Amino acid sequence: MLLVKFLECIFDKADSAAVFARRRIIRCLLFLRKKSNYLKKISLRAKFYALGFSAAKKFKSARAMSFFARRSYSLKTIKKNVLAKYIARELMLYFFICFVFFFVVFFVNQILLLAETILKKRVPLGSVLRLICYCLPNVVSQSAPFSTLVGFLMCIGRLVTDNEILILRASGQRYSLILKSVLSMGILISVFSFIMNDYFLPVGTLKYNRLFKQVIASNPAIELESHSIKRMNDSTLVIGSVSKNLVSDIVLFDSQDSSRERIIVAGASDVKKSLSSGVLMQLDMSNPAVLVLDKSNPENYESISAEKLKLNIFEDSIIFSGSGTSPREMTSWDLSKRIKKMKTEENVSKKRFNTFVLEYNKKFSVPFGSFFFALLAFPLALIFGKKDGQTLGLIFGIIISVLYWSATIIGQMFGIRGGYNAFWMIWTPNFVIGILGFFLYLRLRKK
Repeated sequence: MLLVKFLECIFDKADSAAVFARRRIIRCLLFLRKKSNYLKKISLRAKFYALGFSAAKKFKSARAMSFFARRSYSLKTIKKNVLAKYIARELMLYFFICFVFFFVVFFVNQILLLAETILKKRVPLGSVLRLICYCLPNVVSQSAPFSTLVGFLMCIGRLVTDNEILILRASGQRYSLILKSVLSMGILISVFSFIMNDYFLPVGTLKYNRLFKQVIASNPAIELESHSIKRMNDSTLVIGSVSKNLVSDIVLFDSQDSSRERIIVAGASDVKKSLSSGVLMQLDMSNPAVLVLDKSNPENYESISAEKLKLNIFEDSIIFSGSGTSPREMTSWDLSKRIKKMKTEENVSKKRFNTFVLEYNKKFSVPFGSFFFALLAFPLALIFGKKDGQTLGLIFGIIISVLYWSATIIGQMFGIRGGYNAFWMIWTPNFVIGILGFFLYLRLRKK
């Protein structure tokens, strides 16, 4: 009797094992069918090991994952294709999610606020939508570097938390395999961002300025906001209450002449469209008073009063401070030629020259910030991602993004207003990020 029971028990176990095996075989066949196009270039043994590794990951079996990873180590096709493509695919997924997040943030910050201001002036909806479309390249170029940092930190942090990096290391894989995928994705994103920043951004800016001039020319009151200060080239306009095309009070400080300063004060003024080319708007002032001060001798001044005064506001004083094409409307090739030409000219101010050099360096520093962020994200996530790597990656990524953004703005201010070297003002944040990532990687390899 005992022998019979023992045999029945063996047959039951065998039957259960057969059922279990059939189910697993069916799942493996379905999985293999799904991945057949992806694995068609890999040898038969490579297919088997890759299938086993993917199935073990799906069923969360760490031992099976380690087994198939060790067997796959000797196969170069697996090491260079499956694992590298798997890491790259995960990085791209997290990058895309973070890109959508930052795109929405910058879109709301830079586009919707502008649209809201223009819509208050009853600008046609079609013009507003076109203005938004022309601003999209700027939003995309700004979103890519920060999405790289946050997305890569979250992705690698998740791999560390799920012990996938530990399994790869236990199977004999080096950190260099993961680093190659990370840096390759960083370079790919940098090239994409550079194309947006060097071609589509100048085109979008050029079309935006043209359309904006047309919108203002059709309704000049758009540029005049109630109780605000409008700074132009060498002038400052203090605006009172604005109702449609009527302005209650206006004060203009004009310092275009280096030896004299002119102050114009007027009561009610009417804003009109100008038919003259190059003139954006015309202000018909009532009972104006003009005061001309001598800067070298403040005791000398001239005072003029009148019943009416017509003041013309030129286009370049509102759209762009200067003549010709703005540096933002140029490609890197055009900027390089313009900078070489400006070096030979004598009557070029240092502030204007720094503006062009600053914009030229931004064409490269902002897009290729993705590469430096990728270099930092890899060791940082491996060091701090052992527990809840996704959350820590998100926190660290946002903090570093804010610091980087602040450093970039401060660098631009020092480069334009302070006259400091534009190259170092723009590239210093990238160099700091890159050096920090390099030293963290060296520390990681010593462990």
